[in-house]
Amino acid sequence: MSTGAITGVFVRLKLSLLRNGMRQSTGRTTAFVGTFVLAVLFGALGLLGMLALRGNEYGPDSGVVLVAMIALGWMFLPLFIGVDETLDPGRLAMLPLRPGPLLVAQLTSGLVGAGPLFTLLLVLGAMLVAVHGGAATLVAVVAVPLTLLFCVTLTRALATANARLLTSRRGRDLAVLSGLVVAFGLQGLNLGLSRMTDEDGSLAPMRTMADVLGWLPPATAARAVRLADDGSTAWAALALAATAACWVLLLLWWRRTLTALLTAPDASTLQPAPDASGRERTGRERGLIGWLPTGRTGTVIARVLRHAWRDPKAKMSWATSLGMGLLLPVVFGLQGQGSVYVACWAAGMLGLLMYNQFGGDYSGFWLVAQTIQSPRDAFVELRARTLAICLLGLPLLLVVVLGTAALFDDWESLPTGLGLCLALLGALLALGAVTTAWLPYSIPQEGAMKNAAPGQGGLAWGGILLGMVVGGVLTVPVWLLANALHGEPAGWLLPPVGLVWGGGLCWLALVLAARRTAATLPEILAAVTRA
Repeated sequence: MSTGAITGVFVRLKLSLLRNGMRQSTGRTTAFVGTFVLAVLFGALGLLGMLALRGNEYGPDSGVVLVAMIALGWMFLPLFIGVDETLDPGRLAMLPLRPGPLLVAQLTSGLVGAGPLFTLLLVLGAMLVAVHGGAATLVAVVAVPLTLLFCVTLTRALATANARLLTSRRGRDLAVLSGLVVAFGLQGLNLGLSRMTDEDGSLAPMRTMADVLGWLPPATAARAVRLADDGSTAWAALALAATAACWVLLLLWWRRTLTALLTAPDASTLQPAPDASGRERTGRERGLIGWLPTGRTGTVIARVLRHAWRDPKAKMSWATSLGMGLLLPVVFGLQGQGSVYVACWAAGMLGLLMYNQFGGDYSGFWLVAQTIQSPRDAFVELRARTLAICLLGLPLLLVVVLGTAALFDDWESLPTGLGLCLALLGALLALGAVTTAWLPYSIPQEGAMKNAAPGQGGLAWGGILLGMVVGGVLTVPVWLLANALHGEPAGWLLPPVGLVWGGGLCWLALVLAARRTAATLPEILAAVTRA
């Protein structure tokens, strides 16, 4: 097949994956459309925001920094949230495809979707902020598509280079660690930027950052536009040529790793020798499980905790929620902003663990489904999963609230802050149970970079965002009571009130979700086990 024919097949494959994902249900269609609309909306807002900086002394510098941040996002985010099945070239190893046409086809299919459109709008704004003349316009015409191609190529090349690593057990554990490092690193960057910002809120620190990041592709393309606008045509051409040269080198590296992936033998699936200490580990696990209640509740809690420790994706979700729940209040404290109420971030991160509980079981959910014969069975199953999160989440929440009270030296807000956190956690757990039953979706078991089946990413994000908004609304009565009792001795009534309020919401949601699960179990099973 020719390169054009293969490229057409890949583009149609990408469109088919998106279309088939939307055909599953009206909710999936709505979530996908909502995601696309949000991408266009925020991309357009970013474009307008950059255009508003035209004429600002530090506007061009902000464009250079923005392009660098976009490239950083393309370097890591698609590897963890997933894009589509065409991102994994290992699936194509048995097909008679040459690396060159396959590279072009993968690159072209990577340009299809809401993410590239969002990126295009932001990159366009980053370039236009420095355009005031004909020379800068000509450079921008080349720099915009070159930057977009660079970002997509960067993601595809990294995915190809790490394809076998990310599909192995050790590789998936490494991906968990890498994801946490990236998340914590971004918070550190945010803290550093807040320290650099002037008290008057000016963009002066952007110049220092642009002077450094402007030497790194693809930020060199934005720097080329700024240089052309300043009249340094030769330097602008050199910066643009440097971006193009790095893109070509990236393509060559991608082609080399793609050739190796398609032709070299794969030894990543070799099983290690049996571990003689396995029996001792089993004994320790049984000792820990002995503290759990007997019956289905204890069995489900043990299964959830074991799954959270052994499955890389579940481990990443738990580690991210627990780690970020501890980190965010510290970040706010070091910035000198906020109060004890920033501990609500920990409640929000813990609440995310309840979403799509059945999808996290992968194809093994059919075994769980065989044990659900009535709404009572479904209620006990969902209740035990909620208790598993509370088993680790409630002590963490208490530590975070006490830590923030000490960090801000605001012990008067301790009881109201704890009550609000308990109420918010209960509301989010309740909404997680509801979305688990009404909006289930499949999580591909293979590939650490895929956390939602093709076409269902919008459903996942839509359910989470909707839950966060509704969860905030459900805690409004507790917020009002907290404002009335803040600093008063009666404020110590807030922790039990928040616990009862959150617990009541959880109980009501579990009853509704259990009835829904028992009534639509075949549909849920088909949704979460979809390949």
